[in-house]
Amino acid sequence: MNHAPRRRLGAVVVAGLVPWTVLLVGRDLTLVFSFGLVNTDPLALVTVYDYFVRFTEGLPRFLEAWGTGVLLYLLGLTSAVAGVVWREDRRLTAFALTAAGLSQVTVALGFNRRLGSVAVPVGTVVLLAVVWWYYWPALRDGGTAD
Repeated sequence: MNHAPRRRLGAVVVAGLVPWTVLLVGRDLTLVFSFGLVNTDPLALVTVYDYFVRFTEGLPRFLEAWGTGVLLYLLGLTSAVAGVVWREDRRLTAFALTAAGLSQVTVALGFNRRLGSVAVPVGTVVLLAVVWWYYWPALRDGGTAD
C-alpha cells in the first residue's frame, strides 16, 4: 500500500494550521492563520468568514492577499484529499500551495510598511517547504502519479 498520498495530505493539513503571518505591533501579537486572525490582547479570533463578509469596511487592502491565499490553500488541500481518495494532480497541488505561500509575502510587506509593526511570513516558509519536500520530485520528473 502506498502511504505517500496520506503523508502529503498530512503535511498540507499541518501547513494550514501553523500561523501564516506573525505580526508584532508594540507588545500586541496577532497571528494570521488560514482559518482566521488571532489577537492575543485581548484574546480574540476573527474567522476568515467574519473578516471578509462582516468586517470588510475600512480594513487594509493588502489583507485581501490573505483571502486569496486561503482560497488557493483550499484548492491545494482539496487536491491533496483527492490523492488519498482517488487521484491527485500534484502539479495543481504544488501550484496552489506555492501561490498561497507567496500571497503571505504581500500580507507581511503590507504590515511591515506600518510604523512599529514587524510581520514575519511564516506560512510562506512552511508552504514552500511542503511543496519542495513532497511535490518537487514529481514536478521535476514531470509526472503526476506515485
